[in-house]
Amino acid sequence: MADQGAGGGRRSKEQWASRIGVILAVAGSAVGLGNFLRFPGQAAQNGGGAFLLPYFISLLVLGIPLCWAEWTMGRYGGTQGFNSAPGIYSMIWRNRLAKYFGAIALMIPLIIYMYYVVIEAWCLGYAIKYITGALVAADIKAEGPAGYDTFFGQFVGSGAHGANFSGGNLFLLGIVALSFVLNFTLIYRGVTRGIERFCRVAMPVMVVLALIVLVRVLTLGTPDPAQPDQSVLGGLGFMWNPQFEKLGDFKTWLAASGQIFFSLSVGFGIIINYASYLRKNDDVVLSGLTSSSMNEFFEVVLGGLITIPAAFIFLGAAVGEKGTFALGFESLPNVFALMPGPALVGQLFGFLWFFMLFIAAITSSVSMLQPVIAFLEEGFGLKRHASAAILGLITLLGCGFVLYFSKGLVALDTFDFWVGSVLLFVLALIQSLLYGWAFGIERGATEAHRGAHIRIPHFVQLMLKYVVPIYLIVVLVGFCYQNLPGYVDEISENSAALSSILFIGGVLAMLLLLVRSAGRRWEAEGRLTYDDD
Repeated sequence: MADQGAGGGRRSKEQWASRIGVILAVAGSAVGLGNFLRFPGQAAQNGGGAFLLPYFISLLVLGIPLCWAEWTMGRYGGTQGFNSAPGIYSMIWRNRLAKYFGAIALMIPLIIYMYYVVIEAWCLGYAIKYITGALVAADIKAEGPAGYDTFFGQFVGSGAHGANFSGGNLFLLGIVALSFVLNFTLIYRGVTRGIERFCRVAMPVMVVLALIVLVRVLTLGTPDPAQPDQSVLGGLGFMWNPQFEKLGDFKTWLAASGQIFFSLSVGFGIIINYASYLRKNDDVVLSGLTSSSMNEFFEVVLGGLITIPAAFIFLGAAVGEKGTFALGFESLPNVFALMPGPALVGQLFGFLWFFMLFIAAITSSVSMLQPVIAFLEEGFGLKRHASAAILGLITLLGCGFVLYFSKGLVALDTFDFWVGSVLLFVLALIQSLLYGWAFGIERGATEAHRGAHIRIPHFVQLMLKYVVPIYLIVVLVGFCYQNLPGYVDEISENSAALSSILFIGGVLAMLLLLVRSAGRRWEAEGRLTYDDD
């Protein structure tokens, strides 16, 4: 029989096999393309070393406290018999509305997965193209950055809507399908035999590959004597020397806060689900701090020392003007093409880089599937294979939507802004209020410290109740103030963007209906009660 939770509900049999397993799984969820592409790009565009000041302030004020809150609430919800956000939120705040907030925590990873797996496939595709020599071909190298720009546009079908389904982009569709199958194979195998086992192997492999590329980048020296400023030291200086005037720009602080969310998977609805599979006395304080620290190593040390210095050596200060995709898929291939030595050298390091990005991406994407799987299992009593099949059909539809509306990557960008940016702040705000005001900081501290080897300072608990919500509201309002008008104009002028918004709304409506149905089932079973009953 299944274990009984404190609330009388049935507890899932699935649990993490070890502490290191859950730490690697959570770190794998957090360590992704944002570490190696988004962080260096944000730093270069927002003051270099000066960006690190608001970045680390956001880490200390938002990131780590919210991580601890999510770990604590997740484990508590698991002891009450729930592994999904609607159920966990209802245990934290025994109000009829609580479970509906959980629908947002389901939608965020669901929607993000729909476009993230496409980017993941790009990485795999580029790795394969390097193996075959397509990305070191003489005609592309001769054109320089323009050649790689053209290659990327054709590769992702950004020239026209439907280009990926016109018959000329079967390679991309094939690798997207391969990435899809790999993700669902891992998620089908479950938390322990799938996610945990994969992350135990993938994370060390990722470290080794990243270190190999890092060593090569740091030993490039000054490849072009005619450009003495474009050296390794010059690249490190460009990355880390502070431009303090950027600190007066509110956008820099917004970018830093947003980066922390991406870095730690805060507000994704993932940590709270992963933590629910912990045992009652598993240490959430040290585990949360360890996984956060591991992520920062990947981001600040590996990502910061590879991407920008490498690009700067060959492209100069213009690299600071590159966006995430332009930096990762247009500028860096040019870097590998220009590496000293035989063409095989650049080909090898290009493969290692993009294969490493693929591994980083899949450790993140597989984590995005588990929250919805858990909800379907406990909300409707479905077996894992049935839950995986339903989720596969839903995400396949969304992925096809992103691939079809590919002109200018409009569907991807729309999903990323509204769900991967705005709703992240919204969910983080909801969870800070749930922890600080519904659960209560005293109760939260007691729960967090059960089995803990270190204690959360009391002032951090006070920050979670007062400072974090205010900080998030300011950031959210400021972010929307700076970005919302442009996106609203785009929606009114671009039918594909409008269709993307309607798609998001349709997914949210579906999840709200499913949460309502699951809530009624839990109420009938006596698993869910409210304070006003």
